[in-house]
Amino acid sequence: MADAAPRLKGLVEQLLGTPLPVRIRAWDGSQAGPPGAPTVVVHNRRALRHLLWKPGELGLARAWVAGDLAVDGDLYTTLDLLSGLIWERGDDARTLAQSLRDPDFRSAVRGLLVLAGPPLPPAPPREEARRPRRGLHTKRSDRRAISHHYDVGNDFYELVLGPSMVYSCAYWPAPPPQGTLEGAQHDKLELVSRKLALKPGQRLLDVGCGWGSMALHAAREHGADVVGITLSQEQAAYARKRVAEEGLTDRVEIRVQDYRDVTDGPYDAVSSIGMAEHVGSERYLEYTTVLHRLLEPGGRLLNHQIGRRPQRDESTYHLDPFIDAYVFPDGELAPLGTTVSLLERSGFEVRDVESLREHYALTLRRWVANLEADWDRAARLAGPGRARVWLLYMAASALAFERNRIGVNQVLAVKTPRSGACGLPLRTRTWN
Repeated sequence: MADAAPRLKGLVEQLLGTPLPVRIRAWDGSQAGPPGAPTVVVHNRRALRHLLWKPGELGLARAWVAGDLAVDGDLYTTLDLLSGLIWERGDDARTLAQSLRDPDFRSAVRGLLVLAGPPLPPAPPREEARRPRRGLHTKRSDRRAISHHYDVGNDFYELVLGPSMVYSCAYWPAPPPQGTLEGAQHDKLELVSRKLALKPGQRLLDVGCGWGSMALHAAREHGADVVGITLSQEQAAYARKRVAEEGLTDRVEIRVQDYRDVTDGPYDAVSSIGMAEHVGSERYLEYTTVLHRLLEPGGRLLNHQIGRRPQRDESTYHLDPFIDAYVFPDGELAPLGTTVSLLERSGFEVRDVESLREHYALTLRRWVANLEADWDRAARLAGPGRARVWLLYMAASALAFERNRIGVNQVLAVKTPRSGACGLPLRTRTWN
């Protein structure tokens, strides 16, 4: 008798205490839920075992990455409908302990255990980062975390990012389709260059240089001498190849190097685009202090960084379990105010803050479109599980930016000399 979907729907609604906003199609072909709503496809019982063993976001992520869960319908709509049950509900140990005291909750768990069947627990997908939680943000652990995210194949990133090979928020003149991704990424690199007031012969340190796009732009368009550093061997090899092909080896040097090991300052400017999220709260003051030390008096830092919204009780903050396990191991997001405060503590004068939140949502949607348009090739290049990680991560992140759950900001800071003359125009948004 094909009745798994209605049974599952009833048990989940009993657990959550609210109707499910999506349909369910189960492994036996049965369906249940609101007609016309997007459908969550539960391919097998193992999906339930993932959820029972790791209730909440991590269990859902494991089932998705393993291919045990899928979505039939628009992924953005489905995630938006489920957001109140996943990201805004909370699934910490305290919440679970409180729920277990409810007899209806315990009854629903027993029903799910029967429906899921033995054995428990299923092994996590191999795409999940496995590492000790001790010694976060040592040089060794940071190399391992960066390799997990970036060393998955340059061909895969070319497919997702497009020809610009820029893996950070673009700067759109207008919502697509008016602008192109490549044009918007060029405009972002130019915006950074203008904020830093790059001139021929100046030395730029590009921290977390990725595949070399900012370094190439600064050298080619502004005549700067650039040192780009990354912890990814694959990124460095790709960036060096691009530098050589453009005939800029006399202007651009790409190193596999930790920012803590850079000793050849001073530099006239530092760009850090989408790198500071990897630094970690316990190391952030060290990071800003190192960059301050590496700059000439009057030198500028452009720090482009994703930020989360502050909590009333910051001591309860915990990392997003899906992002931490599958996307950015050991990565941390800080509120904008915390970032600005730490920049000031290390000696910087913060001169401008610009939010690009809506721009990142547009960028992520374009990356998702690139991935979906060539899905079979993406799955061959990175593996089906890894491709599913990126699809879920980017689609969910686009919604998070659109709903103002997270933001992204460019902070311009100056190592202002004792004279107080920092060299910025009186009307800073002219960026001369």
